[in-house]
This record gives sequence, structure tokens and C-alpha cells, in this order.
Amino acid sequence: MWLALLSPSAFAASLYSAPRYAAILIDHSTGEVLYARRADETRFPASITKVMTLYVAFEEVAAGRLGLDDDIRITRRAYNQAPSKLGLRVGATISVRDAFGVIATKSANDISVALAEHISGSEAAFAERMTATARRLGMMNTRFRNASGLPDPDHTTTARDIAILSRAMLRDFPANYPVFSQAQYRYRGMAVANHNHLLRTMPGVDGIKTGFTNAAGFTLAASAVRGSRRLVAVVLGGPSRMGRDGNVQDLLNIGFDVLDGRDRGQPFTVASRFAEPDDLPDAVMDSLAGEVASVDGAVDMPARAAQSVDVTTAITALGDTGLGGALASVRSAGGGGRSLPQR
Repeated sequence: MWLALLSPSAFAASLYSAPRYAAILIDHSTGEVLYARRADETRFPASITKVMTLYVAFEEVAAGRLGLDDDIRITRRAYNQAPSKLGLRVGATISVRDAFGVIATKSANDISVALAEHISGSEAAFAERMTATARRLGMMNTRFRNASGLPDPDHTTTARDIAILSRAMLRDFPANYPVFSQAQYRYRGMAVANHNHLLRTMPGVDGIKTGFTNAAGFTLAASAVRGSRRLVAVVLGGPSRMGRDGNVQDLLNIGFDVLDGRDRGQPFTVASRFAEPDDLPDAVMDSLAGEVASVDGAVDMPARAAQSVDVTTAITALGDTGLGGALASVRSAGGGGRSLPQR
């Protein structure tokens, strides 16, 4: 019983203490929201931004104004972007096809900016189009200020808006969507790995995009298929990559189970499968606080339960006190101060 409580609900509950955590789970076919927590609170998207960057680029391809074999030139501004980046020199070129591949997998900030400049003349003009496109899609609480997702105090979104964008990508560009499904992309003989680890670890996941900045925390929009059903899950503000990935996996698995249960007349909800911290028994709460518990003489806890112990430490290490603190940090640092590459 104790082990059953730990997986997956206790692990998911541990993320609730993260001040930036927000999540949503949607049935792609019907649009039904199966689960939402802080889904309309303002957050930083980090590199999930690049889903919109590519959405706009796919519009250009569909309109015949952009060709997959067209060359994109790397400007000095693109070259000077912070990691994650491909690292091409100023004046070098990359095809639109390759740009799509490395943006979707490596999350290359330099290539995202070069693509934006190629389409709109400047990244600022491209960002205005991104925001206008967001409004057209129904993303009413999103503002884009760049094509990469690197920190900007006014570059914000919500979990619900990212879910709207993810569903729009699936709906409007099904032929282009597989660019998000590749575990790696071959660029000039080099294997560029996808930052979305769920593509390799969770059957059925076929996209869509990860992200990380100090201000945003760990973000992920993911979609998975099981049978005839497709779900879209978004988690923003995760305190660690493993915590974020595990939470998204739990949301998707529970979502599919709930929909399958409906077919059998079982009236469960996704929320009922997650226990919030105050609902957990003392033994489980002690384990989440870092105590080693013994079950029938065994002292080993599941790896994912142990991961949750580091939530508070991770938040403190990121130097974040919620969105307000992150905004202040970004403003005072001029958008810098990143200790890890943005992904």
C-alpha cells in the first residue's frame, strides 16, 4: 500500500511546492481539459517558444514564400546568442530544412534567430508576428519578445496557451509535426540529439518541445498517442528535468487510464489519481521530506520518489522566489545570469 501511494501520485504531489509549477492535460481530439493546475497563471516558456517560431515558419512554407532548400545566413546577432546553439560562424549558411531539424532537436538559439531574421527582416518584427499569431490561435495570455525563449521579462505565457499552440501545430501542420518526433537529427554527418528524453523513454510520445532557463525552470509540452487517442500535456516551472519529465509521464499515463476507464463505466478523474501533499499519510510525507522508510525490512525507495526529495533544494539553487522574483532577476541582469544553457 505504501509503495502504491508513492507512485505516481506522491511524486506528482511533490512538485506542487514548486512556486512556478503549472500544468494542463488535454484530450487532443475533443479539447476536453482532463487536468489543470495553475494553468492560467503567467509563466516563462523558455524554449517551448520555438514551437511558435516553427509554426510561423511552416506558415511561410505553406504559402510558398519559404523553401526547404533556401539558405539562411548567420548574422552577427544570431551568432552572439547564448547556448544552446549550433555555433555556425558569421556569414555561414544553413538550409531551411536543416534549420527546422536543429531547432526542434538541439533547440539552437542562434538558428532560431537567423530563421526569424530571414523571414521578417529582424527578430523584433518576427516576435510581433509570433504574438499576432498567438492571438489568432486563441492564446490570449501570451506575449513573445524573441524567437528563442531566452529570458525577457515581457516574454510570458501560460500552460493553457502552450497547450493551445501544441494542438494547433498538430492540427494545422501534420506533415511538419514529425520534426518534433526525431530522437536525433543528422546534420552534416553529426547526430544532434533531441532534448526531449520522453521520446526515448515513454512509448507513444512523439513530441513536442522542452525548455529551460533559470527564470522559467524546466518546461515541457508533450504529446502521446495510445490506440486512437492522443493527449497533450504541458508542465511549466519544474524544479528539475527528471521531476518535469516524470510529472508529464504521469499525467499522460493517468490521462489514458482515465479515458480507458470511462469506456468501462468507471467515473475516475485525473485529479482523483493525484494526491496533494495534505492528503498524504504521515509515512509518505516523512519520506518526501528526506527520511528513509522501511517497508517489510527493505530500505530502498523507488528512484522517482527519491527524486522528489530535492525539490526545495533545486528551487533554492535556482535562486527563484516565484515569477515575481524571476522577473526582478531578469530585469536586474538584463536578461542574463544563466548558469545553464537554455533548452
